[in-house]
Amino acid sequence: MCVNISIMITTHNRLEDLKRTCAVLQRLAPPPQEVLITADGCSDGTVDFVRSRLPAARLFVNAPGHGSIASRDQMLRCAGNPLVLSLDDDSYPEQTDCLARLERLFAERPQLAVAHFPQRSDEYPATLTKTDFGVACLTRSYHDSGACYRRSIYLQLSGFEPYFFHAYEEPDYTLQCTAAGFEVYFTPAVTIRHHFSIQGRNEVRVHHQHCRNELWSFILRCPFPLVLAMIGWKLLSHLRTAFRRGPDWVVREPVWWYRALKGLPYAWRKRHPVSTASYRRWLQLKDKLYLDAMADKSFSWKARAQMRKQMLSK
Repeated sequence: MCVNISIMITTHNRLEDLKRTCAVLQRLAPPPQEVLITADGCSDGTVDFVRSRLPAARLFVNAPGHGSIASRDQMLRCAGNPLVLSLDDDSYPEQTDCLARLERLFAERPQLAVAHFPQRSDEYPATLTKTDFGVACLTRSYHDSGACYRRSIYLQLSGFEPYFFHAYEEPDYTLQCTAAGFEVYFTPAVTIRHHFSIQGRNEVRVHHQHCRNELWSFILRCPFPLVLAMIGWKLLSHLRTAFRRGPDWVVREPVWWYRALKGLPYAWRKRHPVSTASYRRWLQLKDKLYLDAMADKSFSWKARAQMRKQMLSK
């Protein structure tokens, strides 16, 4: 018997990762009622694989790519079930009965907009053997590589901003949920195995996209005059990050400043700030992702660079 849950995956030229994830999903019991896959600018045989090996999946093909955010937005709007589990092509749930667990969780919490879960990720090696992921709590962000949405709430709100293309849609959407009185909830009821494929990932590019989109989110959602303080604080914070990474990061930092400036007219036209009380309430929520990363004693920028080098050599 299927549960009333859809699973959505967006992928870009990571066919082998997608194959592994889909193999795991086929073992879920109960299975999802539908699987949606977006091949976003793929040129590696992904489309042929899905059509031939996963004929029951709903396939969306973006050529050229529209970005992961627009892809997920489309799938959420097209999904045929009240709950939608979002995964990356290199992530999957570890519990075969995870969908039944999610259905119960959302039934128990009627204001729950997004549930997200701890991840065992190669990015943070200590998580691979971790057994205690802490207690459930409300948070101000999450990862789309392991999060379940209540579709009816998503359709009530503005949803993801496709202009972002990639990165920062999660905290931006959490802010929308918080302002509307809904919950974004971390729970260890399910765990996610995230292989964190290095293919297609460029740290500097992702850093620039995150910073650019964060600034646009301030313009879109943050009330005046708090928006001025947030922009100034984050400019300094991201510049400190660049200095920690080294001179090659610092000299490229103005790239995202320029790109952010180019998009300011668009963000300003769409500006619809939440109340100051809502914004402060969102800021006061636990930043579970940051705290967990900092708690990983094996994490350092040097160790991360070495890990990426080892993964590339495989």
